[in-house]
Amino acid sequence: MIWGGEFGRTSYSQGELGSGRDHHGRCFSMWLAGGGVKGGTVYGDTDDWCYNITRDPVHIRDLNATIMYCLGIDHEKFTFKFQGLHHRPTGVEESKVVNGILV
Repeated sequence: MIWGGEFGRTSYSQGELGSGRDHHGRCFSMWLAGGGVKGGTVYGDTDDWCYNITRDPVHIRDLNATIMYCLGIDHEKFTFKFQGLHHRPTGVEESKVVNGILV
């Protein structure tokens, strides 16, 4: 099971109190359960304002590679054809499975 979003939220309020929090593209949280994911694991960390990553960053490509690994799919071999070229869901950049969250 996977739960999350494509962006996080800042940990502080904007403008007057109660006016809400802003989108935050640098840091976001994902919740994963089952499929070989270690229960109760927290991976990565941010500063006190939840603004910058301070430990163990995970790129979205790495998250996708990890999810595919849990499904038994080799993310480096899995491709789809688009506009005459073979593409990978994890992109052409180097992607790695996040072993620190796996059993």
